[in-house]
Amino acid sequence: MGRRMAQSIAHWFNRRSMQSRLVAAYIVILLLPSLLVSNYLFSQIRESYSNDTLKQAQYSVEMERVNIRNQIEAMERAAQLTISDSEIIDYVSREEELPVEDLLALYRGPLTDMINIQINNPNIVHLRLFADNRYLSEIWPIVFHERRIQNEPWYKQLETLNGKELWLFKNEDPDILRRNVTEGTSQMPKVSLMRVVEAGGKRVGVIEVSMLLEQFSPKAFASIKDEGSQMMIADRNGTIYMDEQQPFAGGNLELHDAVLETFGEMERQQLTEMRFVVDKHPYLLVSAPLEQADAHILNVVSLQTVSKDISKAQTQIITFNVIIIALLSLITYWLNSIILKNMRRLTDAMKKVRRGEMPTGLPLGGGGEIGELAHHFNKLIHTINELIAQGVKKQALTKEAELRTLHSQIDSHFLYNTLENIKMLAEMENQLTISDSLTSLGGMMRYNFKWSGEYVSLQDEIRHIENYIAVMNIRFDEPIALELHIPPSLMEIEVLKMSLQPIVENAVKHAWAGTEEEQSVIRIEVAECRDGTAGSESRVEGIIITLRDNGMGMGSERLQQLNEWVQSGQNREMSLGSGNGNGNGKQAIGIGLRNVHERIRLYYGESYGLQIDSVEGQFTEVVITLPKVLLMGGSSEYEENADRR
Repeated sequence: MGRRMAQSIAHWFNRRSMQSRLVAAYIVILLLPSLLVSNYLFSQIRESYSNDTLKQAQYSVEMERVNIRNQIEAMERAAQLTISDSEIIDYVSREEELPVEDLLALYRGPLTDMINIQINNPNIVHLRLFADNRYLSEIWPIVFHERRIQNEPWYKQLETLNGKELWLFKNEDPDILRRNVTEGTSQMPKVSLMRVVEAGGKRVGVIEVSMLLEQFSPKAFASIKDEGSQMMIADRNGTIYMDEQQPFAGGNLELHDAVLETFGEMERQQLTEMRFVVDKHPYLLVSAPLEQADAHILNVVSLQTVSKDISKAQTQIITFNVIIIALLSLITYWLNSIILKNMRRLTDAMKKVRRGEMPTGLPLGGGGEIGELAHHFNKLIHTINELIAQGVKKQALTKEAELRTLHSQIDSHFLYNTLENIKMLAEMENQLTISDSLTSLGGMMRYNFKWSGEYVSLQDEIRHIENYIAVMNIRFDEPIALELHIPPSLMEIEVLKMSLQPIVENAVKHAWAGTEEEQSVIRIEVAECRDGTAGSESRVEGIIITLRDNGMGMGSERLQQLNEWVQSGQNREMSLGSGNGNGNGKQAIGIGLRNVHERIRLYYGESYGLQIDSVEGQFTEVVITLPKVLLMGGSSEYEENADRR
C-alpha cells in the first residue's frame, strides 16, 4: 500500500512542469533542514531543561534527606537517654508496688528528666514507655501499661527485630488514652520510633518516640503550595504518605497510583530517578533512601509546563519559517518563469516533431544549455531514423527465419512418417526388435526436434533416456540395464531439456571397455534435499539427481582434473586415459558435462549444478542439484504416443 502510494506521488510529481518541480525542490531544500535543525535544537533545549530539573529535584531531595536525618538522630537520642536512666528501668522492671512517697520522688526526678527531654526537643510529640508489669502504676503521659499497644498490627513484629528499631508511619495520631480530646491531632500523620527495652537480658517494655510528619519532613508537609512538584515519604511496605492538601497530587488518584507503580519499578531496577507519563503529561520521580528509618523520600516533578512552553515556541518558529519559505517560493516561481521561457519554446518544438510536422530536426539555435539540448535532439532524430531502418531489416530476417523453421518442421514430419512406415513393415515381418528400436528412435527424434521450450518434466526426460538406452542396446551383446529409483511425486518436477541424456551418453561411451564380468548398469536416483533445521519441520530446498554407472571409473587425479574443467567453463575438450585411467591411450570426452553444468547455473543460479565422483575400478557418479519446481501446464511431449508403447 505504501509503495503504491509512493509510486502515485512520484508519477504525479513527474508530470508537473519543470518550473513547478524546481519550486518544489527549493521548498524541500529549505524546509527540511529548517525542520530538522529546529527539532534538534528544541530537543536539546528540552533535554537540557530535563537535566536541570533532575538536578534541582535531586538537590531538593538531598537537602530534605539531611533534615530528616537530623530528626531521626534527635528521636534516637531521646530514646537512648530514656532507656539509659537506671532508675526508670528499675521502676518498670520492679515486681512490687512502690509507696506513694517513692512514686513522688520518681516523678520529681527521672520522670521529670524524661519530660524535659521532650521539652528540649519540641518536634517530638510523644515520648512514652510501655511496660508489661502488673505492679506498675501508669504515670501519664510518660509511663503506660504495655496492654495498650498489644493489639496493634505491628506489635508482634517487634519480637522479631532482636532489639532493633521499628519505624512506623501513620496517617493519623490516635489517642491511646481513649479520651475525648478536642486538639484535632487524630488526623495528623506522624512517624514513630519503636524499640524493645531490655534490662539484665530480660525484656521489660517498649519505648516510643513519635514526631508529626510536618516536623519530620517539613518540605513534604509544608504549608507552602507548589503546583509543579511535591515530596512524599514511602515506608518499607511501599505505602506513600503525602500532604493531601497540596494541589499537585492531593486527590489525584491516577497520579498517586502511577507514583506507586513507578517507585516499585525503580526498586526492582535499583534506579534513583525515572520518568513516567500520566494522562499524556510527563513527570519525573526522584528517590533517595532513608536507611535509618527503612524508608524513601520521593520527589515528583511535573515536566508539563515547560514542555508546553518549549512546544509553543517550536511551533511559532516553524510557522515563521514556513511563511518565509512560502514568500521565497513565490519569488522563485516568478524568476523561473522568466528563465525557462526558452525551455517552453523548446518543448513546443518537440511536440511538433512528435506529431511529424518537423521530421528533420529543431529550428532552434542559440547558446547555453537550451542550444546544446536542441543540438543533441537533432542528432537523436537522426539516430532514430537509422534505428527504424535497422528494425525493418530485422523484421524481414525474422520472417525469413520463421519460413525456414516451417520448412524444417515439414521435413521432420516426412521423416516421422517414413519411420512409421518402416516400423509397420517390421511388424508385418514379425521383426519385433526392429519395430521396438524404431519406436524408440522415433521418440528420440520427436523429443529432439520438438523444442517448444527449455523446460520439460522429469518424466519426459527419463522416457527419452529409456529410448536412448533401447537404441544403444542394439549395438551391444550385453545390453545396458537402466535402474530407476524415482518417487512418483517427483516425476512432474521441472528439469532442463537434454540435461540428463548427455550424462547417460557419456557413461555409455566411456564407462565400460571390453567385456565385463558383471552386467552394465546405469542407476538414476532422485531425492529431495532438505535444510535440516533443528527444532522445526524440515523444509525442501531442492532436488538431487544421482546418475551412477558400475564402470571402470577413474583415478583421483583425473577425477580432480575433470571436476576442475567442468567448473572452470573452458570451452574445450577434456582427455582422459582409457581403461585404467592412468592417462595412456587417451580418449576424448566432449563438452557435454560442462554444457549441462553451465546451463543449470544459467537458468537456476550459481548455487546449482553438477559434481562428479568416481572410484577407479568401481563406479562413476554424477550428482545434479536443482530447485524443486513443478512443471505447470502439462507439457509432456509423449502423451500422444503413450498408447503405442
